[in-house]
Amino acid sequence: MGTPVIRLMVPSRLEYRDLAIRMVASACKLVPGSRGKFSIEVISAFGEALNNVVLHGYAPRTGDIEIEVELGDDRLTIRLMDYGKSLDLAAVPTPDLESLPESGLGVFIMRSFMDDVSYHAGAPNVLSMTKYFQPKTRENA
Repeated sequence: MGTPVIRLMVPSRLEYRDLAIRMVASACKLVPGSRGKFSIEVISAFGEALNNVVLHGYAPRTGDIEIEVELGDDRLTIRLMDYGKSLDLAAVPTPDLESLPESGLGVFIMRSFMDDVSYHAGAPNVLSMTKYFQPKTRENA
């Protein structure tokens, strides 16, 4: 049996955010010992990623967002694929947290809560975020 992958496709509208987050939250429950910080960080990072695709990638038009959650032996990887506007993830600045910004924290949150974040612009755009089950695994990855 291969690595389990859970897939969901939703319209790029905020009305579908709760459904997508519930899918990711349910996938987190399949990770041994993932209650608490692990799940909260994964769900927070995913929610920010989804918001960015809906609000910046597709707006004002809509399209589809395909979501994959892959459960590996030592990690959980989430991929969001869309055909909206692409971005240069490396060019997104680190926010000035002392100024308490009301927006512009999405990529910062994704990078803070996930161990690996990568983005490939194209058709489709693919955002991939990975979180390892054990912190010691991160050092060896």
